[in-house]
Amino acid sequence: MLAISPIVRALRAAHVRDAPRAELLRLACEKIRGLGAPYTSVYAYMLQGDELVLEAFSGRETEHTRIPVGRGVCGTAVATGEDQNVADVGVVGNYLACNLETKSELVVLIRRGHTILGQLDVDSDVPAAFTVAHHEAVKAVADALAVLL
Repeated sequence: MLAISPIVRALRAAHVRDAPRAELLRLACEKIRGLGAPYTSVYAYMLQGDELVLEAFSGRETEHTRIPVGRGVCGTAVATGEDQNVADVGVVGNYLACNLETKSELVVLIRRGHTILGQLDVDSDVPAAFTVAHHEAVKAVADALAVLL
């Protein structure tokens, strides 16, 4: 499962030592990106009212620190309640580009039951970069965060 178990173990270990939410989110972003290609940048957005707020990232900086629900791939994931795996961001009409090099994007919701807490947003410079296995791996991290946050 793409070496995800060590990431979940690292998150649990950090939680046991009372790491704050910001550290858990940062750790998740860094560890996923640390797996290498196709993970170019990883962003952790948390839902606050009707906006997603960037709380941690690893990789390229983004000007999109607040995203309204329903806008872009990230906002669409929350509005529909479904993860998004976009093979070509260039064909998405309401796409919000974190940077011009991004070619594909994977957004996985962090949810506790039916409640959406936030999401992990993963960008890649490679078109159609994310397979079902990548999605499952990021979902395992998102599911762990849902319990630990």
